[in-house]
Amino acid sequence: MSSLRVTGVEFRRIQEAKAFGKVAVLLGGRSSEREVSLMSGNAVLAGLKRRGIDAHGFDPAELPLSALLTESFDRTWIALHGPGGEDGTVQGALEWLGMPYTGSGVLGSAIGMDKLRTKQLALANGLATPPFLVLSGADDCRRAAEQLGLPLAIKPATQGSSVGMSKVERIEDLATAWRSASALDPVVIAEPWIAGQELTVGVLQGEALPAIRIETPRTFYDYQAKYFADDTRYHIPCGLEAGAERALQRAALAAFRAAGAQGWGRIDFMMGEDGVPLLLEINTVPGMTDHSLVPMAARAVGVDFDELVWRVLETSFARETA
Repeated sequence: MSSLRVTGVEFRRIQEAKAFGKVAVLLGGRSSEREVSLMSGNAVLAGLKRRGIDAHGFDPAELPLSALLTESFDRTWIALHGPGGEDGTVQGALEWLGMPYTGSGVLGSAIGMDKLRTKQLALANGLATPPFLVLSGADDCRRAAEQLGLPLAIKPATQGSSVGMSKVERIEDLATAWRSASALDPVVIAEPWIAGQELTVGVLQGEALPAIRIETPRTFYDYQAKYFADDTRYHIPCGLEAGAERALQRAALAAFRAAGAQGWGRIDFMMGEDGVPLLLEINTVPGMTDHSLVPMAARAVGVDFDELVWRVLETSFARETA
């Protein structure tokens, strides 16, 4: 067993599958992203098993977390997406149980899930993000149109996979978009619609993976485009010149650190005509389906899917109790 220290966090390199012990892959859950979590979790589970790891699926919607102890699990691979799995909730429960887990802790998970706090922290750390307003009702919708212009992106603050997000091009449609988003979260954000390149940077054990540029014929890179559509195009290399890509990777790592995120994740940006990357959000439990971005970026540097899920599982050792 060897170790690698990155920005104060020690990541152990594990050579033998038995060193992980019995592993629970947390999948499913009760969020609006349950379907995708099942897809991600089952892909992770298969990858771990192919590497000889004693891994088992564990759905918190069907079993209490206390069963992790009664079933003698040694650690968990968190593949839960959305509220209840990616927002610090399950991380806090696992801390209470003394159960090591992958990825970010309670604070980093909670901040990464909250787009509003992510943007506020980004600005405080000198990182660019689209201008925004928080919407509380019809009056705020009109103010957003006046101050930010149309079209607007309307999104709930604490959902992933573009759930509840709308592109609004007419002022009369703003209230409907706000109601749709506020049904999922009382905090709703309005941003100007950025026309430009959509880029994402994966992080694995404290290091940035190659950036990916995303193109979709849809209005935006929505839930369907992320997980099911076959007409989405992914560009690796992303098309930026080397210096610009390195700057984007540095911005991704800075945003990741500012949020207190750890281990692995993905940071999404939009880049307009001025070439300035604008932070959109931080994903602390990115998708791991056959359409997902972190596996694509990892493959570009010679890390196949099974090696990727192994390395993510290695991050659980940073949370072992003495």
